[in-house]
Amino acid sequence: MAPLTRTSRAWMVWMGILLALIMAGTVAYATQLKDGLAVTGLNDNVTWGVYISNFVFFSGLGMAGTFISGILRLTGAEWRRPLTRFAELSTVAALTICAIMPAIDMGRPDRVLHLLMYGRLESPLLWDIMVIPTYLTASIIYLFLFLIPDSAILRDKLGGQVSGARRKLYTAVGMKWQALPEQRRRIERAGTIMAVLIIPIGIATHSVVSWIFGMTYRSGWDSTIFAPYFAVGALYSGTAILITLMYVFRRVYRLEDFLTERHFKLLATLMVVFGVAYLYFTFAEFLTMSYKMEASDGALINQLFFGRYAAMVWFGFIGGQIVPVVLAALPWTRKVKILVFASVLVNLGMWLKRLVIVVPSMSAPLLPYEWGAYTPSTVEILITIASFAGFAFIMTVFAKFFPIISIDEMEEGWELEETSEHSTAGAKAPVTLKPQVERA
Repeated sequence: MAPLTRTSRAWMVWMGILLALIMAGTVAYATQLKDGLAVTGLNDNVTWGVYISNFVFFSGLGMAGTFISGILRLTGAEWRRPLTRFAELSTVAALTICAIMPAIDMGRPDRVLHLLMYGRLESPLLWDIMVIPTYLTASIIYLFLFLIPDSAILRDKLGGQVSGARRKLYTAVGMKWQALPEQRRRIERAGTIMAVLIIPIGIATHSVVSWIFGMTYRSGWDSTIFAPYFAVGALYSGTAILITLMYVFRRVYRLEDFLTERHFKLLATLMVVFGVAYLYFTFAEFLTMSYKMEASDGALINQLFFGRYAAMVWFGFIGGQIVPVVLAALPWTRKVKILVFASVLVNLGMWLKRLVIVVPSMSAPLLPYEWGAYTPSTVEILITIASFAGFAFIMTVFAKFFPIISIDEMEEGWELEETSEHSTAGAKAPVTLKPQVERA
């Protein structure tokens, strides 16, 4: 781990890998922009593919982070303090990638402008274009608010150890913060207001994402429970990505004193709750379709469970839902590495679940013809890989310049512990955040 004043070789190699992947995706997109969507696997029958799957997946990751952070702040959960910045940052990173996906899927970026200029308010597509930037803007503000005190600490503590450009960055973000009582009162009020706002905005965002499907007359999409179904799925996958990110940064930055096994278990408990709820919605959705068994739904179910999509469906169901929930619920498997493994399974399964929601229903014929066929092209695969690299790039660059754990929040928590007569965690107070300030 290199201090803020140095750049380690490992960091440079990692950034080189990410930039190479992003560049490969950029070249692939340039090819698509030049030759059109003909270079993708999309066709007249299947007009949505991995791009929309990525869009739904990243919007899910984006919902959970700030949503969970907002809930924990409002409820005053003290154990949240080392986690809130992970949650807030993952939301901003995921929504940034999410916002790019519709423009890529449309083929030409000018079509986004046309949608805004000539789109009809009756169209759920227009709702999406409006709600995603709204949620991203709110999430950036929410992240920025609690970054102000930490930037001021970096400005004052590091001094001449960093470049002039970085000092200017910390000075600008710190906004003359001096930890005065009135300043703290205002930032707490602003944070509370944003936490209250961010929760309904998050729910509305993923509800709108689901209505793109639920309000389209297609087999498998004709459902009234898609909004809560998608929202719970977003919380499930979002909690899982927090566990994964927490483990990665814990190992890289040696944050074992702050991100303890208790934090993993508490997040795992949330993951179990959301996972069980998602299992219920999955059961209810397929039970309703199977019981009515209309001709088109029957053909879709057959393809999903026994046909061309069976491998993805069963892996998503067993590997992405049942196995992770069991691993995270049983007392003897609630170990850090096992919980991280379960969280990775969750998001593998949930990405496949998004693909299964999109492609089979698009492939199902509306007239008595053959099923459509779709296989992602090299261009789509490269852009998809680049999207995940972009997510990691945002997280990595942020951690290079700012503390991944809030210094101000941790110090505030320790002050509360020291003044509490019944605190049992007071022994943790001597653990300093100075290593996290100095590392990048």
